[in-house]
Amino acid sequence: MAQSLIADVVGTGAALCSMTSFIPQIAKIRRERDASSVSLKMYAVTVTGFSLWIAYGLMIGSWPVAGSNLVCLALSATILILKWRYATGARLATGEPGP
Repeated sequence: MAQSLIADVVGTGAALCSMTSFIPQIAKIRRERDASSVSLKMYAVTVTGFSLWIAYGLMIGSWPVAGSNLVCLALSATILILKWRYATGARLATGEPGP
């Protein structure tokens, strides 16, 4: 019983850390209106990983796994969207052609 409580506390802490880890990056991108330092490939892999974790959580019936990874997916996808948005805006401002 105590072991289960400890596991729940550790799992909750891990989920909270994972979910909040994206917020400083999102704030920095929005503040500076620049996402050039964000790795597109890294976040594409991250979004894919979170999607797979959600599928896994649903398959095993673990709503905490699925739910926390859904939040992480939304936040990491936000970073990808901001990267696209500010990259497109920068190209438009400089007259550079798109990809």
